[in-house]
Amino acid sequence: MLALLASGSSRSSSNNKLAESENAAQNSNNMSWGTELWDQSEYLAIHTNRGIDALDKYANFLRDRVAIETEYAGKLRRLVKNYQPKKKEEEDNEFTSVQAFRNLLKEVGDLAGQREVVSESLQVAVIAGVTLLSKTLREERKKCLSDGANLQQNLTSQLSSLDRAKRNYEKAYRDSEKAVDSYKRADMDLNLSRAEVERYKNVMTSKIQQSDDAKNEYANQLQKTNNLQQQHFNMLLPAVLNRLQELDEKRTRGFREFIVGAADVESSVAPIIARCMEGIVKAGESINEKEDTFKVIERYQSGFTPPRDIPFEDLSKCDPDSVQDSHYSSSTNHLTIKGTMSANKLRKRVGIFNIFGSNKQRQIIEACITMKNSLTADGQKEDFSDLPPNQRRKKLQGKIAELSQNIAQETKARDGLMKMKIVYEANSSLGNPMTVEGQLNESEHKLEKLKVDLKKYQDYLEKASQVPVAASSPQASRNQLQNGHRTSRHSNGSADDHHDDGDDQPDDAGSLSSSSASPESGLGTSHTSLPGSGQGSANENAIGDETYYETEVETLNPLGTCRALYPFEASSEGSIPMSEGEELQVIEIDQGDGWTRVRRANNSNGWDEGFVPTSYIECTLYA
Repeated sequence: MLALLASGSSRSSSNNKLAESENAAQNSNNMSWGTELWDQSEYLAIHTNRGIDALDKYANFLRDRVAIETEYAGKLRRLVKNYQPKKKEEEDNEFTSVQAFRNLLKEVGDLAGQREVVSESLQVAVIAGVTLLSKTLREERKKCLSDGANLQQNLTSQLSSLDRAKRNYEKAYRDSEKAVDSYKRADMDLNLSRAEVERYKNVMTSKIQQSDDAKNEYANQLQKTNNLQQQHFNMLLPAVLNRLQELDEKRTRGFREFIVGAADVESSVAPIIARCMEGIVKAGESINEKEDTFKVIERYQSGFTPPRDIPFEDLSKCDPDSVQDSHYSSSTNHLTIKGTMSANKLRKRVGIFNIFGSNKQRQIIEACITMKNSLTADGQKEDFSDLPPNQRRKKLQGKIAELSQNIAQETKARDGLMKMKIVYEANSSLGNPMTVEGQLNESEHKLEKLKVDLKKYQDYLEKASQVPVAASSPQASRNQLQNGHRTSRHSNGSADDHHDDGDDQPDDAGSLSSSSASPESGLGTSHTSLPGSGQGSANENAIGDETYYETEVETLNPLGTCRALYPFEASSEGSIPMSEGEELQVIEIDQGDGWTRVRRANNSNGWDEGFVPTSYIECTLYA
């Protein structure tokens, strides 16, 4: 019951408010300045002037806001430009955080564009309209005030005429009264002659006539004044005041429309701004710390294994010379593992051993200098042999992809030129075929050069995939130290086993050879880095009276097994085919490029090794 009473009272209250608002609206429609404010013309003139000033003030506000929006958009664009990644930072674009920041800059640039849209829309749609309305209202107000002033001047002039007629009537009436009194006294005075009495009578008659004329003029002016005053306050002045009312209402209505229009301009870009905000949020959510961590590993992973344990050297079981040689060999390997031996340091170390005497040593030095001069613009070697194995393969694969793309583009350009030449030959009016001949030859030459470069880098990649890890790398050191002995091979093909019992004493030439085979040294393997050196020739690899060593790396130990889920046909160099369900050995896991290195037994040559797609196999790694 209480709820019903409360709801009924609330409904009645709302109905009363609605009725009051309707009555107020009806009363406002019935009320006008001409009838209600007929005597407040001066205040209405002041009010309308203040209203137009308020409109101009709003226009100035919009101009200042447009200036702020324009400045804000410009500063946002400069901010985005200043924080755009530099060219030297492009290599970091693969990280999700860097990509998110670039997307953030793009969205902020779009935000700047939307602020510019707001600025332009306010300038064109709102400020121009406010300025035009203000100018029109001032002109109309001036005309209304001028018409009102003319009406007031006419009324004042009529009132002045009425006042003069009234004063004339009052004077004529007083004069007539005096003339009547003078005639009466003269008529009663027996001493005056009849002529003199007649003169007083004529004066009285004249004054009475003048008084009647002044009375009639006064009555006439009064009638005219009343008519003009009634017309002035009932028709003419209300019309002017109503025009002022319409002018002020037009200003107020325009004020409302311009404020709503400015808000609409802002609302029109709000969805785009919201999408920009969603883009920024999406960019932030796209950051994946695990993926960035994997990218860091993928970029900087060398492919080497940690160094082996340093063996104990029992000085009581070896002579001083062997101890010195062994200590030097360990120091050399340690420097190579850290990747601190560059080509310059290698030349200095060669100088320490005094190997500058023979022609073979000079050829070694010239080879080092030639390889140093063959560096690319970014300071790397052409075949990227100065990089660790994994990084070298990735660089070579990227270079091959780039060259393949260039070849495809150049092939399309050549085909287009050939078609153009055929068309010109079929219809000489379209053009001279000889003009295309030079471009076609240039395209053929460029295409041939690209194919040569592609073959060269494919060979580099094949060698990089087949060449075993250098002895100076930690992985090679670990492969050499299996079952407690080291395996090395002389340049003549003979192999010696050196057990780690204190008798392992590599000579200086062997240390130099292992250093030159290290990926960090930048010299590549010894048999490919030195001019005129053959593979396995003993006389070519001899330095002075010492024996030159190459390191032999044992076969990689399997990391696990894998089973082929799908058949795979090898179509690229370095890959091997496999059939569905085939069992293979995993010798190198996927380094992030989508390929896994595997091995299978082969009756003809022992083992087949190569790469297969990681998504095609199911791996089971050893614990």
